[in-house]
Amino acid sequence: MNVMCIAANCIVILLEAIGLSISISDRGLKILAYYTQISNIITLLSSICLLALGPGDFTCGFRYLSTCMLTMTFLITLCVLVPMGGGFRKLMLSGNGLYHHTLCPIISIVSYIFWEDHNSVIAAPVLITFVYGITMINLNYLRKFDGPYPFFRVHNQSKEATLMWIAALITIIAMISRAIQLIAK
Repeated sequence: MNVMCIAANCIVILLEAIGLSISISDRGLKILAYYTQISNIITLLSSICLLALGPGDFTCGFRYLSTCMLTMTFLITLCVLVPMGGGFRKLMLSGNGLYHHTLCPIISIVSYIFWEDHNSVIAAPVLITFVYGITMINLNYLRKFDGPYPFFRVHNQSKEATLMWIAALITIIAMISRAIQLIAK
């Protein structure tokens, strides 16, 4: 591992800890309903594994998974949630959003692409995203959870809209996974 990789992952661990402490103090264990939080927890763990174990098949694959999920978090927040009324400053530059929507994704993605060894399985981010999405849609359908994102609120939109969101989100994560695989060669 080079110095830039070590430094970037140390910074990511520090920023993830700050962001998670803000999230937990605001929402407690409900943070686990958010893809943002899940992707950032996976990133925290993957950075710890990389620094503790060094590059290897497991850690490189784990870093690839976290990179794809963080890219999805960054892009969906910036291109979907902000325009839906979330507000750029609120979602990207304040509270846990500063860490989980902006700083951690940017630093972690740059580190993975430019300074880390690569090992990728495109199906992993797609499968995890699909399972997460179906779980949240079912919890919304059963009225056990509301949201946490507008596209999961099945009682506020048509079945067709829900299916289009599922298809769009799975297509996006598949494209992200492939693009990262190609860019990080």
